[in-house]
Amino acid sequence: MDLIATDASASDISDKIKEKLYAKASEYVDAARPVVGGDLFGDEVPEAESELEVEDETVEPEETDG
Repeated sequence: MDLIATDASASDISDKIKEKLYAKASEYVDAARPVVGGDLFGDEVPEAESELEVEDETVEPEETDG
């Protein structure tokens, strides 16, 4: 607003607006980075591994002679 009030050139005003928008976008990216990284590379166990664990833990019935 100060640039508009002081009759700054259109390119100066445009540059300042872009600068503010890039700064704001950078804040959002920095805030989202840990969340996205955690979702992609977190300590979550993939479903395939949990299914294998369940299969390994199953106990087959004992055979009886009789």
